Amino acid sequence: MLRKRAIGYPLLALSLMLTGCGVYSFNGTNIDPAIRTFSIQTIQTTAPNAPAFLTQRFTEDLKDYFQRNTSLKLVPRDGDIQFDGSIVAYDYAPAAIQKVDGVDLAGSSRLTIQVKVRFVNSKDEKASFDQVFQSFGDFPSTQDVAAVNNDQTAVRKITNNVITDIFNKSVANW
Repeated sequence: MLRKRAIGYPLLALSLMLTGCGVYSFNGTNIDPAIRTFSIQTIQTTAPNAPAFLTQRFTEDLKDYFQRNTSLKLVPRDGDIQFDGSIVAYDYAPAAIQKVDGVDLAGSSRLTIQVKVRFVNSKDEKASFDQVFQSFGDFPSTQDVAAVNNDQTAVRKITNNVITDIFNKSVANW
């Protein structure tokens, strides 16, 4: 009997500490308990150089990230928190210039992706924002933009950084 109490009291204390805060979670989110749903409209692409697959891929990856990292329910529209926006830049440019035989050449190239996001928190308007998020990846200068576009894993690494930043700004308050 004494052994059961010795184990039971610390477990009870731990559970009270974890539930007492109400908004704390192990994944770093700080979501008001009144927020139960989220909606994400298709993130359109306005960048002229962006590959056709990027609109659908980015939107689905953003939805998946929120479903994996929160207990919020995805709804088609009018969620307690709402996202919409567009991919506004998809720029491939020289990143590191090197001199080869007296000639300036690109040592590597950089793909930069910018996504403009409008976030609406219907429960706390002060938490809403309209912001551009950006990330980049460097590639060998011998790899042209078509090869990078065909390497969906490389593009996905860049977009995953943007998605993480969106998540952190909207629900983790980082």
